[in-house]
Amino acid sequence: MAVSLTLCACGEHAQTNVREGTGPNPVLPEPKKQLIPTLDIAPAVGWKAGAKPVAAPGFAVNAFAAGFDHPRWLYVLPNGDVLVAETNAPPRPEQGKGLKAAVKGAAMKRAGAATPSANRITLLRDADGDGVAETRTVFLQNLMSPFGMALVGDTFYVANADAVVRFPYKEGETSISAAPSKVADLPGGPINHHWTKNLVASRDGSKLYASVGSNSNVAENGMENEVDRAAILEIDARTGAKRLFASGLRNPVGMAWQPQSGALWTSVNERDELGNDLVPDYMTSVRDGGFYGWPYSYFGQHVDDRVQPPRPDLVAKAIKPDYALGSHTASLGLTFYTGKLFPARYANGAFVGQHGSWNRKPPSGYKVVFVPFADGKPNGGVEDVLTGFLDAKGQAQGRPVGVAVDKRGALLVADDVGNVVWRVTPVSGR
Repeated sequence: MAVSLTLCACGEHAQTNVREGTGPNPVLPEPKKQLIPTLDIAPAVGWKAGAKPVAAPGFAVNAFAAGFDHPRWLYVLPNGDVLVAETNAPPRPEQGKGLKAAVKGAAMKRAGAATPSANRITLLRDADGDGVAETRTVFLQNLMSPFGMALVGDTFYVANADAVVRFPYKEGETSISAAPSKVADLPGGPINHHWTKNLVASRDGSKLYASVGSNSNVAENGMENEVDRAAILEIDARTGAKRLFASGLRNPVGMAWQPQSGALWTSVNERDELGNDLVPDYMTSVRDGGFYGWPYSYFGQHVDDRVQPPRPDLVAKAIKPDYALGSHTASLGLTFYTGKLFPARYANGAFVGQHGSWNRKPPSGYKVVFVPFADGKPNGGVEDVLTGFLDAKGQAQGRPVGVAVDKRGALLVADDVGNVVWRVTPVSGR
């Protein structure tokens, strides 16, 4: 295996700058098909004592809480309590078969992404408002690779890797002991290639929206294994009935409602093995019934001829995403800024947690970025907010995932390699 990794790691370098692959009209070079993608893995080393990411000028960052077990996703309750999903992939007996899967599995282990799942949600409370959580409790445990969370009234919903479940919730409680009640099944194993299932509720709480990633890179496991995948599902919160809301989204992860337009937006990880410069991850508004190309095309009508048989009928109606976020950046977290703590120019704009590449030379992502919005649409270039996750040797001190805005208006960032939740504030703010 060491030989395979060494050979694969010798792939060519990117020919375009990451920023050329961002925005509404990214540079899309000719595809370069790869049997196994370039591997440029940032070994996970964690943060040394006293080390932390680098905040953009005018901002400061501190550890809100540390010592987690792979913190991936965040949710802020109305009373200000912060929930952290400590989670990782569930058992996937069909995922690791074949040489390509073995190489990728070794890569994920080196990148710190192969630890067993803690299967819990932890509650953090900063009652004195000093920007550091002084209370930590196990809010829920014995879950199934939990990820997305949503509170509607006195009902708390969790998206496990295989189902949406609900629990009763009372404001201020620091743990829930009640047994879960299933709302709806979600596509699960035995392959479960993209296992993270996110969740947001409609504004009136009557509907839940669950994001489900594909079971493959480009349908190489067969479209019969992609039913209700690469999609966002709409679930009736009362009955559990579900329908396909949008499709052709290879791996939609972050979801959030844009404050001005009211539209649902998602961040999407695109396909691999077309070279260092393809395909850009993106964020986009999501239309009811919309099809976004996967697996037959990318960024609109750019056909991926690896997928057979072709579907020109679907390619013709593929919706071009609103905003590219750079190739292989692994753009996962997404939240819109509705707080008052940051300068006014950040209002209604999008913060994105970019987990970072494992298959691009040089690496991309490994940062938190901001995209300004105006009138409900992106209105400017990508701006770095939090960097320094890679050290001078190219090792991963941390990898940002989920992002959220706390009750005081600070930005929270889950770091699943550093095992920290970071808090970003203006230099003059708390």
